[in-house]
Amino acid sequence: MSILDWVVLFGTLFLIVAYGVYKTYGPKDMDSYLRGDSDMNWWTIGLSIMATQASAITFLSTPGQAYEDGMRFIQFYFGLPVAMIILSVTFIPIFYKLKVFTAYEYLENRFDMKTRTLAALLFLVQRGLAAGITIYAPAIILSTLLGWNLNWTCIFIGILVIIYTVSGGTKAVSITQKQQMGVMMGGMILAGILVIYMLPVKFTEALHVAGKMEKLNIVNFEFDFADRYNFWSGMTAAVFLFLSYFGTDQSQVQRYLNGKSLAQSRKGLIMNGLLKVPMQFVILFIGVMVFVFYQFFQPPVVFNKVQTEQLENSAYKEEYGLLQEKFSTAFAQKSVEITALLAAVEKDDENGIAVAKGKIQEQDAKQESIREEVKGLIVKNNANAETRDTDYVFMRFVMDYLPQGIIGLLFAVIFSAAMSSTASELNALGSTTTIDLYKRSVNTKASKVHYMYSSKWFTAIWGVFAILFATYATLFENLIQAVNLLGSLFYGTILGIFLVGFYMKWIRGNAVFLAALMAEAVILLIHWKNGETVFEIDINIGFLWYNAIGCLLVMFFAMVIQGIFGKKLKEVK
Repeated sequence: MSILDWVVLFGTLFLIVAYGVYKTYGPKDMDSYLRGDSDMNWWTIGLSIMATQASAITFLSTPGQAYEDGMRFIQFYFGLPVAMIILSVTFIPIFYKLKVFTAYEYLENRFDMKTRTLAALLFLVQRGLAAGITIYAPAIILSTLLGWNLNWTCIFIGILVIIYTVSGGTKAVSITQKQQMGVMMGGMILAGILVIYMLPVKFTEALHVAGKMEKLNIVNFEFDFADRYNFWSGMTAAVFLFLSYFGTDQSQVQRYLNGKSLAQSRKGLIMNGLLKVPMQFVILFIGVMVFVFYQFFQPPVVFNKVQTEQLENSAYKEEYGLLQEKFSTAFAQKSVEITALLAAVEKDDENGIAVAKGKIQEQDAKQESIREEVKGLIVKNNANAETRDTDYVFMRFVMDYLPQGIIGLLFAVIFSAAMSSTASELNALGSTTTIDLYKRSVNTKASKVHYMYSSKWFTAIWGVFAILFATYATLFENLIQAVNLLGSLFYGTILGIFLVGFYMKWIRGNAVFLAALMAEAVILLIHWKNGETVFEIDINIGFLWYNAIGCLLVMFFAMVIQGIFGKKLKEVK
């Protein structure tokens, strides 16, 4: 990167951190630290909710996923507006009425302390691990692209977040997220405009190329439990995930508990429901345009440049060189067919379109076969190398083709996204540990100032834990799927506990506690055996369905346990 890029990158990051510390330094007690004085307006809440969800993984992995798999990931968000309406009508009024600091306080009021503690612990486990992934995911990409040490990159991101999150608490997180969202969406939209401008064909022709190569596959109405992303999973299984994430995950609940009023918090959630789908559409569409760009300009055989450079300096140099030549030949042949495809489209020649598509697919298959051979050489050269390069696609394009200054801005987008989501997670982890565990079970009679400092310490400790976890993490198949998978393992159970509390008034604490343990055990068993046959039953379930299954199991088990053993179960508060 150029000096200008470094100035833009570090200038953006340090200005955001300094602004957050300056605007929120010195909260005096627990209320102001954890609730931010309850003075946030709806659009600040909405931007904060969006920034919490839009991690660096969103901006790194989503364009790459669109490059590889097209637009179908957008279906994951189809149920989001529905979930936001349900939360606005049901969850938020209850939280406001009880004036809770965390979502899990409600569970003690409704059931008992052990149920509250169980839900809090499930949240702490999954969100604590997720915070590590949130740091690690961009760090491994950025360290590779910038030539930095991975561990030091994790530490750099973590320390920046810890500084302003510990200093200003919830208000610092919400205020800085407004600036971070501005940087993130401004940078991505600018990148999208530039990639469209750099295309050697008209925009309409680019759409034809993307459409004929099946990258504009926005909606799929075929029902398939094993398919992660289709209309039905988005409108059912994903709704359960969103209800749990936005309704019971403290990293999101804390964003709208500090609203000026119930109405402001509701508007903030609805804003998220209305804007998140278009935002995700834009990011995916940028990935599709990068795909079209690489149909006219030869892409790298493997997008992780460090790995190909290592091959060039290894004993496999000649083999790699030959494979590169084959890749270039296949690309040149495909370019001819793409030109033929556009000519057939212009003439509305369906037969010509079909012939060109078939030949393009043939050359695509050749290119993919060559890529697999190169990846095989990478593994031979380094047995521990990660060969999946989807997450490198977008930033490799940025570094190779975008002008100076813009490159620094796009790196600032990734760092800002990592900071915004990590800050929310650490803030929530610190508040939940303080309110639901320390204040409730360890030190119950301290002052508000004491709990404020305790929350700061717990936030810092979780920050250190996230950094340590990040330094020892391993790369998943796809970063954005890794976070959704981790949440899906626990969110359904947590949501089930809350729904029992809201809608099944006859069920008591012991029944829902046992039901939650049983449901979580089933979900972990399903995930462990997914893809295998158990008792002559084939288990092949997309992980988004874990949310619905876990939630419904809690409700079912609780109903059965309460119905059969209700009078025999001695309630322990």
